Amino acid sequence: MEFFKRKLREFINASVEIPNLVDNRWSPETKIGLKNKFNYYIELAKKKEPVSIKDAGIRVFSQFEEDGLLLAIFGLIGHTNKTFADLGSSNGINSNCANLAINFGWNGIFIDGDLDELNKGIEFYKNHPDTWIYPPRFKHAFIQRENINKLLLEAEISGEIDLLSIDLDGNDFWIWDAIEVISPRVVIIETHVEFGMNNIVVPYNKDYSYPGKHKDYHGASPVAMNKLANKLGYRLVGANNYGFNTIYVKNGAGEDVLPKVTIESNMMHPRNKEREKLFEPIKDWEYINV
Repeated sequence: MEFFKRKLREFINASVEIPNLVDNRWSPETKIGLKNKFNYYIELAKKKEPVSIKDAGIRVFSQFEEDGLLLAIFGLIGHTNKTFADLGSSNGINSNCANLAINFGWNGIFIDGDLDELNKGIEFYKNHPDTWIYPPRFKHAFIQRENINKLLLEAEISGEIDLLSIDLDGNDFWIWDAIEVISPRVVIIETHVEFGMNNIVVPYNKDYSYPGKHKDYHGASPVAMNKLANKLGYRLVGANNYGFNTIYVKNGAGEDVLPKVTIESNMMHPRNKEREKLFEPIKDWEYINV
């Protein structure tokens, strides 16, 4: 018992970004509420009728409301090994995977090029009451097409996993396209809504680091990303409220209850029309039409 008390004291005193036990993101009340939400979608799945997840979003650890969307999706399609890979994770705390790790016992790998941020995440998870006994892994690396499969294998992540999250502010499209050693059931990936409904992606640059030569010249449009997803065997099922964090599910997983949605349905927020104006100064730059 003294050992567990010491671990709690270490967590309270740890010099991490969110260091206290009163944070209600992992309180018993929060866990009960999240599990009730998860179970609600499990029950809906039993009816074998199409379900919309458009209003399922809630933010716990995710930057926007992706946490709720992912709970709804996995409630509907089920999970297998509760494994995730988060590429461009920063510290792994404000992550699409953090809620699953802390409140649902998932495990996986956080990969990022910022060592200072990774160290914050390492301290957080190794001292957290819900993860200290077996924390997620962290890997420091600059992610490229040329090394992504090697990085995953080195982290002992291969085969089927439940969730892949990609947020690299740049080469997201090209990295997903290059991945061969894992087969994620769900992929959440950032698109560049500033490109509107154009079918374009910025050419691959293995040394790209945001903001590059222009802060809006990077990434792939929602249309281009959807084409890549379809090629890889995935369907679009939703996105965050602003439409740029798109979510895809492997074909064959829960298609009866979680049908595909249109790109346009994810682009309804008025912010997107304003963001498309940012494309004007760079519209004649080099793009690849996919």
